[in-house]
Amino acid sequence: MFLTVFGQKGGVAKTCTSVHLSAVWARRGFNVCLVDADRNRSATAYGARGLLDFSVVPIEAAAKATRAADIVVTDGQASSQDDELNRLSEGSDLIVLPTTPQARSVELTIELASMLRSKEVPACVLMVKVDSRKQRHAHEAKAILVDFGLQVLRAEIPLLAAFDKAEVQGSIVMDAVDDRGRADRRRMLGWTAYCAAAAEIEAIHRAAQAVAGDSGLDGLAA
Repeated sequence: MFLTVFGQKGGVAKTCTSVHLSAVWARRGFNVCLVDADRNRSATAYGARGLLDFSVVPIEAAAKATRAADIVVTDGQASSQDDELNRLSEGSDLIVLPTTPQARSVELTIELASMLRSKEVPACVLMVKVDSRKQRHAHEAKAILVDFGLQVLRAEIPLLAAFDKAEVQGSIVMDAVDDRGRADRRRMLGWTAYCAAAAEIEAIHRAAQAVAGDSGLDGLAA
C-alpha cells in the first residue's frame, strides 16, 4: 500500500499522522517505510533519535529504500501547487488529509480534495486535534466535509499534550513520558485513535483494490 499524508497548511498534525500510522503497521509486523517529502524534513527530525520501529528516509532515497516495504507512507509537502499534487498523487493508492475542526482548515481541505478529484486518487479526511471539551465543533466540521462529498474517517485524533511530548522525545505517543520519566496517563487515547484510523484506511484500500481486481495486499486484513 502506498499512502500519502497531505495538507495545504502546517499545524494539521501531518507528520504526527504519518509517524503514527507507520508505527501502527510496523508494530503489527509489516515492513514499513516512511518517506519524508516535506522540504522541512519534519519526519526525518522526528526519527533522528532512532526510537521508531520503521525506517524514515528522504524522498531522494525512496526508490531504493521502499523496494522491500509492505507499506510506504509519504509525509507530503504542505502545499496546494498542482505540480506537487501531481507528483505525490501519481504514486499513491490513497491520500489522507488530516484536518482540524477549525473553519479555515476545513475550507482548505475541501479545496484540496476538489483538486485531488481530478487526479482520480481516493482520498479520505482524518479529523485531528479534537478537543474533548469542544466535541460539537468536530461533529459540525465532519458534517460539512461529508456534505461536500468527502469520505471522513470515523476515528478522531484527540488533542493531547502527549503527542507533543512524544515528538520531542522522538517516540510514538504510546511511549510518551512526562518530565519525571513517568508514562503519560492519556497516551493510550492517542494510540488507540490512530489504531482505529489505520483500520479504516485498510478497509478503504481493500475496497479500492477489490474494485480494481487486485488482492495483492490481502495480508492487511490480518
